[in-house]
Amino acid sequence: MDPEVIEVFNFVLKVLPLAVVIVALCVGGSLLNTWLRIKNGYPLSNSWGMALHPKTDRESAERIKLLTNENATLRAELGSVKDRLETVERIVTDTPTKLAREIEGLSLGKGGNA
Repeated sequence: MDPEVIEVFNFVLKVLPLAVVIVALCVGGSLLNTWLRIKNGYPLSNSWGMALHPKTDRESAERIKLLTNENATLRAELGSVKDRLETVERIVTDTPTKLAREIEGLSLGKGGNA
């Protein structure tokens, strides 16, 4: 074999592991970067730096609309439950004599109007 070929072959054998390590580190870093972006809620981007947005179809838009309406209904219901709970807490924490007077005043007021 030619000495120049052997020299090139030896050089390739020395450089190849280094190149493999560099490529592996770059791929691993890219995967780690993507995983961290997904985990923390950052938008993903393509190779040109443009943000990738999920495609929305008619079914997804309808589902979002229904969930938004349901969310509004549940929030209104939660508001009324909070009001009722506040009333129950007031009744429970008031002194018994004050509560008895209020009930007696209401029953006398209704009986007097009739």
